[in-house]
Amino acid sequence: DVDRVGPLRLVGSGLATPESVKRAAFISFGIASAAGLLLAARTSWYLVVVGALAIAAAWTYTGGPRPYGYSGMGEISVFLFFGLVATLGTYFVQVESLSAEVFLASLAMGSFACAILVLNNLRDREKDEIAGKRTLAVIIGDSGTRDLYRWLLFSTLTVAAILIFYSFYFLIALCALPLAARLVRAVKSGTSDLALIPLLAATGRLQIIYSFLISLAALLMSR
Repeated sequence: DVDRVGPLRLVGSGLATPESVKRAAFISFGIASAAGLLLAARTSWYLVVVGALAIAAAWTYTGGPRPYGYSGMGEISVFLFFGLVATLGTYFVQVESLSAEVFLASLAMGSFACAILVLNNLRDREKDEIAGKRTLAVIIGDSGTRDLYRWLLFSTLTVAAILIFYSFYFLIALCALPLAARLVRAVKSGTSDLALIPLLAATGRLQIIYSFLISLAALLMSR
């Protein structure tokens, strides 16, 4: 990662040693585990299993002898843990139950998380290929990666449309459509390298806007 298009990385740029970054990772795992154990004690001990799986997924993403993040599996992990596990888990520890609406929302959150990773890997695709990193972007190529981004954003709007069957308030979420359309056009036009960084930020903002609108719809529905 010494020669890369995106922002410098700690170890690759020489700003930190691998040992210090590894130590920081284990400290973070420790803090997360303590918080997770407290939540499990107050809700369900099944969360310990979920937490263990999350830690294993985090470590083996880029660590270990065969990191799956460099074998085209990163998007699947991000979809599961940043989408389903994060959304359903957050909801469960607050109300100790689940619902179809929250499950659908978790699919949208997973798609947004994947879209951000897809753009990140699209930006780094050529450098990753040279370095032997087989990300999904490297495997399916430039055109396929841009198409995947489009379908991921389309799926979030599909989720909003399905949620309308539970309440018409979820129509509010479709207000995010214009921004999603602009992002898809920008990516489809061939934007690359450093020009993709603002689109990464814009995709994150779109996720925040979409999340706020869905939350507002859920609040109005509950009244």
